[in-house]
Amino acid sequence: MKVKIYLTVVFVFIFIGAKSQNNCSTYYPFKKGVEVEITNYDKKGKNSGVVSHLVKDVKDNVAVFVTNMKDEKGKHISEIEYNVECVNDGVSVDFKSLISGDILKQYKDMEINMTGTNLSIPNKLIAGQELPDAKVNMEIIITPIKMKSSINIIDRKVEGKETITTPAGTFDCVVITNKTEMKMGIKSTMISKQWLSVGIGMVKNENFNKKGKLIGYSVLTNLKK
Repeated sequence: MKVKIYLTVVFVFIFIGAKSQNNCSTYYPFKKGVEVEITNYDKKGKNSGVVSHLVKDVKDNVAVFVTNMKDEKGKHISEIEYNVECVNDGVSVDFKSLISGDILKQYKDMEINMTGTNLSIPNKLIAGQELPDAKVNMEIIITPIKMKSSINIIDRKVEGKETITTPAGTFDCVVITNKTEMKMGIKSTMISKQWLSVGIGMVKNENFNKKGKLIGYSVLTNLKK
């Protein structure tokens, strides 16, 4: 059985943030009720969907996030709940957040088993700093067939600082780049560039193919603290 995959240009692990009440996190909010809206665009600047992130609950050093994804027409695609935990001098983000809305939509009626390595975000980010890899392995069960897929986030590096403007305002940012290797029937590689602002988190994200051509981007469009 052949299953067609539509690779999304934006992953669920898009960083969002507000300054933590307990100061254990710089780029993720640890305040119940905080909600942000990220709008996704294709390479031509056409709206391709909206992702909203809500802090559902906070207990000790763990925040529970709920991410809702809608398509360009406002139709619900999927919802994911995952944890962000303060560890050492930063946060550890549940690897389930690496799964895109397009993948969940494609396999919404199938059983998916996942394992992986969490995404690590240090509180202090400086130019030249290399960050740990992250990955998720999936086993998609279409009885009696089992398909294996994977997403690897590698070559993560802090590039420097920039100031950018989005519909939500103007922000001083740290810039992080990474490579994403995906194997879902076919192999593909994507290069990403993210702008993170202290006290806000991700305010912009750009995705490129392995030849360096833009394939899509995302910007922060609304923030409710």
